[in-house]
This record gives sequence, structure tokens and C-alpha cells, in this order.
Amino acid sequence: MEDLKYHYKYPHPSVTTDCVIFGFDGTKLNVLLVERGIEPFKGRWAFPGGFLKMDESAEQGALRELFEETGLENAYIKQFHTFSEPHRDPRERVITIAYYALVKLQDVKGGDDAASADWFPLDEVPPLAFDHDMILRTALKELRRQIHFEPVGFELLPEKFTVKELQLLYEAILDVKFDRRNFYKKMMHLGLLTQLKETIHNHPQRESFLFKFNHAKYDEFKQKGFKLEF
Repeated sequence: MEDLKYHYKYPHPSVTTDCVIFGFDGTKLNVLLVERGIEPFKGRWAFPGGFLKMDESAEQGALRELFEETGLENAYIKQFHTFSEPHRDPRERVITIAYYALVKLQDVKGGDDAASADWFPLDEVPPLAFDHDMILRTALKELRRQIHFEPVGFELLPEKFTVKELQLLYEAILDVKFDRRNFYKKMMHLGLLTQLKETIHNHPQRESFLFKFNHAKYDEFKQKGFKLEF
């Protein structure tokens, strides 16, 4: 990159992007971690991320790092916080722009730029590198706040699902328990779900209807937002 005509002579911080990737295994909320292959914190687990290049935006950098470390392409990511504590990285002054994403577990194939990548249930996350424990807490807090204003599920559930699976997802995110009938009425009242004629035996003596998301209503809520009270 050619020298800039106008530039300042004082020290500049480096900028990184990190992605907190959430996935749902049918019972628990999981996060995707990569094992660091280099120092500092070699062998420790961390979120996918890395240093921003001079010719890319923060979002472009986050998507690039995400693909290089996990093989995940074209993910929907949402910026949620900037971490700028002066001594958060032992190498140099580093500011991190953090994103989170909701993806289906099977969409992650694994990339080439990390020792390994794996899913961890929230209650089994190991001690993380840098300040990534704080990043996880902040991301989870934002996801729990956002779930009341933006529909969540399409990115995490299979195309066809039961209301019970949707309820388990919301319970996993919010760490609460819902009454089955009240949850069903709430979701059907929103018009988010389309009931199919197909059923599934999720209990030896009980059939459950399968549902799909109403894409038009889902996209409308994604754009305009809504307030979901339980």
C-alpha cells in the first residue's frame, strides 16, 4: 500500500475483529471456538478473528477471518461491542470490534487458519485466551436482549421443526423455562410459523406437527423489529 499523503506521527493501535458464533444442538446453545496455533496463548481456545487489513472494512475483515478459520461463508454477522482496554493483548495496543452470528452447526466445515475448531455448550466453555471470556458474556447479554426485538430461530433451526424445538431454543438462549401452551399461543399469535401437514413421533405415544417459518413475516420482523414479551 502506498504511503499516505497526510498521516499522523503518533503511535497507532492495531484493530482486530472477533466473531462469537452461536449454534443450537437441539437442547443447548453452543459457541464455536478455535484452538490457537501460535503464541500468545498457544493451545488455548478463542473466538475466530484476527487483524484487520488496511484495505477492508471491519465487517469484511470479520467475514474473511471467519471463513479462513471455520470455512463458514456468507454468514449474517451483527456488530455488538468494541473492546479497547489498553492491556488486553500482550503483543501491542489492540482494539477489537466484536460481532456475533447465529448459524446451523452443520454449516461449519472447518478452515485452514487454526489448529482446530469445535463447538462447546455454554456450560462447558474452557478458559479462553485474551479477554474472550468477557467478550462471550457481552455477546450473550446482547443476544438475550435482542431476542425480544428480533425473531431468532431461522438461522439456528432446521427448515422443518416442532414447536417444542423452538421452545427449547428460546429456553437455551434465555436460560428460563416456559409453559408449553403459553409459548405455543404466543408464537402462533405472531404469525411467524406455518403449520405443515407432516408430523413426527418425538414421543412413543405422541405425534407432533412440523412447522416452517413464515419467511415474509420473519423478514418483516427482522427489518422492523418487534417486542416479544414472555
